[in-house]
Amino acid sequence: MTATLTTAADRGAGLVQTVDWLAIAPAALPAAVALVVLVADLFLSERRKAFLGWTALAGLAASTALLLPLRGGDRSTFCLTDAPEVCSYTADHFTLVIQFLVLAGALVTALLSVTGTREGRLPAGEFWFLLLSSVAGAALLPASRDLATLIVALEVASLPAFALVGMRRGDRLSSEAALKFFLSSVTATAVSLLGVSFVYAVTGTLHLTELADRLEDVPGQFDTLAMAGVALTLVGFAFKTAAVPFHFWVPDTYVGAPLPIAGYLSVIGKAVGFTGLILVTVIAFPAYSDVWGPALAVLAALTMTLGNAAALRQSPDRAHSAVRLLAWSSVGQAGYLLVPIAAAAYSDRDAIGSTVAYALMYAVVNLGAFAVAALVARSKPLNRISDYRGLYAERPAAALALAFFLLCLAGLPPGIIGLFAKVTVFRSAVDAGLGWLAVVMAVNVVIALYYYLQWTAVLFRAPEGARAPTGAPSGAASGVDGAGAVAVTPGGAGVPTARIPFPIVLAIALTAVVSVILSGDPQAVLRYAASSLFPY
Repeated sequence: MTATLTTAADRGAGLVQTVDWLAIAPAALPAAVALVVLVADLFLSERRKAFLGWTALAGLAASTALLLPLRGGDRSTFCLTDAPEVCSYTADHFTLVIQFLVLAGALVTALLSVTGTREGRLPAGEFWFLLLSSVAGAALLPASRDLATLIVALEVASLPAFALVGMRRGDRLSSEAALKFFLSSVTATAVSLLGVSFVYAVTGTLHLTELADRLEDVPGQFDTLAMAGVALTLVGFAFKTAAVPFHFWVPDTYVGAPLPIAGYLSVIGKAVGFTGLILVTVIAFPAYSDVWGPALAVLAALTMTLGNAAALRQSPDRAHSAVRLLAWSSVGQAGYLLVPIAAAAYSDRDAIGSTVAYALMYAVVNLGAFAVAALVARSKPLNRISDYRGLYAERPAAALALAFFLLCLAGLPPGIIGLFAKVTVFRSAVDAGLGWLAVVMAVNVVIALYYYLQWTAVLFRAPEGARAPTGAPSGAASGVDGAGAVAVTPGGAGVPTARIPFPIVLAIALTAVVSVILSGDPQAVLRYAASSLFPY
């Protein structure tokens, strides 16, 4: 499945470049389906717009299935004609693992979004076009092997996300969240581009493997410029990971965005950031590990500490938002994910497998938590932590699923997969000689236990009496769908809607089943993550 492209300049020089269409298919197909959805939206009547959502789901499922024929070995394309081993796109094991995380996470996000677009709460054509476009960029990034493609993929994943965050028209919080997200992201990207220009000025190349070789022997007068370039290049990816001090956009963005998009940003957005960090540090900048290693170790400690401290302040007794708690929790979890990347600067690249394993666990359980939040939001639009009180009495299966997700995030049995993931991250810090960072992580894990267990306990408390949300008319309960759109159900507040949309039920069931299976065999995800180690 390869084709040959010959440009006019190539013909003049006798140079030919081949394109492996199968290798690029998992990233290219979502982009193609996005264009199909955008065009079809022009011709479909309003009552048939639901077809667009199922088309998007089919496209994401097909993209995920296209990973199967690639699992047998490494494939590369867009290579230099005079150096075939230097390529801009590589579908190795690391790429496939991250692409699977991105595409599977996007599938769950799409399931949570189908109801909102079907009911007309969100503009279907625009929503699915933007989501698929963002997924295409996120799937391209792990395969990128030069800085230009990395930055382009990062922006393709980010730019549609700005619009998705502000998709709740007429909602001040949504518009404000989109603006904050946009301005901070653009600033971070500009800083990264400045760093890339410094690195290119020193080395004369953008390909990651060539950068690694040329940075080994930088002339003394350019060493400071190279170090500045390395540090600045990491800023854009650190922003995506929500690492402190680049985290300030997270709480307001998650609260203002439609719930499925908040879940998407918490998982796929983080996968994009951590993948970029891994590629530029471990492949491109190993010569400057003495610069980025300590920096990432400090960032990891600050991120987990501030995230958990802020999450600790979210209390069910003060009507705090459950989504804001998940937002601060995701900041704390980002600190754990940074630990193995920092450890790779001190030991070997095997530590990267710990980050990948933790990311896989986090993706499943965090999307599951957002799926349950989408269910609760249908009858309790404020989505406060206190609104989950008595959920076990109303929706026992959903309450048990959320309790299991929270225990996985906390690293407590029966959430064995969360415990194993934390142990592997902790061990990577110890093996790298970062004992102080391991101690900070241990303290933060204990701190996080409090707010995860507090929320879990709320699920099983006796329900409070019927109480209408602020601004809701008496005798009616407001509700929102998984995308944050409001509906009204007769009866008292706190009474769940009579019918739960099947896509939301399916999303909760899928994430719960996968979480239970992984907890039954945690070594499976660890072996899968180990296959993502770089062959370089």
